[in-house]
Amino acid sequence: MSESERDLATAVEEFLSEAERVYDEYDDGYVDADAALSRLGDNISTLRDVYEGEASE
Repeated sequence: MSESERDLATAVEEFLSEAERVYDEYDDGYVDADAALSRLGDNISTLRDVYEGEASE
């Protein structure tokens, strides 16, 4: 596995972990829908940045 593949795999793992955390916090009533969607949007952007960086190499 190349370094870029490891970076992408790490980014996917981090995204999934954070997405699950956001969902759990929303489900438990700790964050409202707007905050949850904002956090997920940020995480999607981060994942997309890593993916697009890998795709351009």
